Amino acid sequence: MTTSLTDFSIVPLVVGMASAEEVAEVLDCLWRSEETLIIVSSDLSHYLPYAIAQREDSKTISSILQLNHTVDHEQDCDAMPINGLMLTVRKHHLTSHLLNLRNSGDTAGPREQVVVYGAFVFTPPYSSLGNTDYAA
Repeated sequence: MTTSLTDFSIVPLVVGMASAEEVAEVLDCLWRSEETLIIVSSDLSHYLPYAIAQREDSKTISSILQLNHTVDHEQDCDAMPINGLMLTVRKHHLTSHLLNLRNSGDTAGPREQVVVYGAFVFTPPYSSLGNTDYAA
């Protein structure tokens, strides 16, 4: 972020057992404008065989892309931060985009037990992903 942004603050949050509504309330308090950047970090599934992980994570990905805040702990161990983010994203009328999806079996790791990682960005509805460098 330091190579792309010049003046910013980081506010770390640990969610614990907070509800999606409580997470959304905190995110709304932090939301200042469309320049606000909220990062939620979470693995998707853990230690499933490759094909099963792909099938299970497709449900989670679909929920995130549809801004559905019903991801459960079976789909993602960090379901509440994700669900809280979905509530906030919907409130601010943003659009969800999947940037990348990989799992440890896509690299040098074994495919018997994989951990899955997804990268999403949420933009105003008429934003063009092609005109912005989200990889920075």
